[in-house]
Amino acid sequence: MRLLEAYDVDVAGGHAVVVGRSPILGRPAAMMLLGHDATVAVCHSRTSDLAEHVACADIVVAAAGSPRLIRGEWVKPGAVVVDAGYNPGNVGDVDETSAARRARLLTPVPGGVGPVTIAVLFEQTVQAAYRSHRI
Repeated sequence: MRLLEAYDVDVAGGHAVVVGRSPILGRPAAMMLLGHDATVAVCHSRTSDLAEHVACADIVVAAAGSPRLIRGEWVKPGAVVVDAGYNPGNVGDVDETSAARRARLLTPVPGGVGPVTIAVLFEQTVQAAYRSHRI
């Protein structure tokens, strides 16, 4: 959500597709998008019509743990693609080369979601320390 906010991506009223259903990434991402008034579909590697779901999405969050699962030709022109996958060989869950031709915004792998996640964790740790010491 921090990445989307930083790039002024308004999710309210948009159609988001989260590819991945893990309890530590896919499901929380879907809930956060819902909390910001997006319409959300949760898909996974066994979704039979995955390409059709992705093709309708204004926002795609790839978190399936499958290298290059999401193909560029599936991406709706102008969509925002958040690749939260990290696989051997420093590749994400999105075929970055082909998706970059269609997406308005695309997070890189490596160097996109991971560093932001670490920064937010540090921020929250510092905030918790301040609260625990009543500073």
